[in-house]
Amino acid sequence: MKVRKAVIPAAGLGTRFLPATKAVPKEMLPLIDTPSIQLVVEEAVRAGLTDILIITARDKGAIEDHFDRAPELEALLDARGKFDEAKQVRELSDLAQIHTVRQHEALGLGHAVGVAEAHVSGEPFAVLLGDDLIHPSVPLLREMLRVHERYGRSVLAGLEVARSEISAYGAIEPEMIEEDLARVRSVVEKPPADEAPSNLAAIGRYVFTPEIFEALRDTKPGHGGEIQLTDAINSLAQEQAVYAYTFEAGRFDAGNKLDYLKATVELAIERDDLGPAFSAWLADFVQRRKLL
Repeated sequence: MKVRKAVIPAAGLGTRFLPATKAVPKEMLPLIDTPSIQLVVEEAVRAGLTDILIITARDKGAIEDHFDRAPELEALLDARGKFDEAKQVRELSDLAQIHTVRQHEALGLGHAVGVAEAHVSGEPFAVLLGDDLIHPSVPLLREMLRVHERYGRSVLAGLEVARSEISAYGAIEPEMIEEDLARVRSVVEKPPADEAPSNLAAIGRYVFTPEIFEALRDTKPGHGGEIQLTDAINSLAQEQAVYAYTFEAGRFDAGNKLDYLKATVELAIERDDLGPAFSAWLADFVQRRKLL
């Protein structure tokens, strides 16, 4: 069955970006002028997924408002002759068919994905985590969907990281079958570096068969009472084939302040309206720093 739906968990507290996230959802923090969650939605749309469920939580109404119509703002922009800005605002509500549902308790990523079961309705679906931003030039999700169409099974995104960093990720034990494709023998959530099965990290893009929900129901809460998505994936991999599509570049961890800054700089430099002037200023800034 062809994948039509995407799920975007967006219920986290965003504690790594306090105090900004005390009142503003972390998914609404902008990279230049675009909220990070909009970039994730646009990625799903580029891959052909236009039925999108966003898992939210209390005090995250700004996310739903962002993708809704704003007639008063649109009329004001039109009246002031700001037609390009008005067009941008209108297009947000037409990006995709966007639904929202709340995760009422902070019981982990696995629980958040489980909240999507009724909407998914027994179909395969994609999951995109908002903290992982993929450069628009990298067709990662599209390639993962092709793997799913080929094998009819779940697919993870895999990225090699430094061995010292693997304890921050789900570590995949791969059985390579092609240059950029592996069968997942197991996946371990945040193992110590010396115990990790490899340095191939599971990154926040997934394509799941609906059997993931049964695996989630069978998964016991772990540290902090949370249901780990990685544990459910590992269980699923023991029952049926699960694949890892590997890629090498174009990913930013938007939950990490340094990567957030890197993504902002890269995207700014690539923009026609900002790139030339910003690049010149950045080169001058670097030169001035050398002289200090």
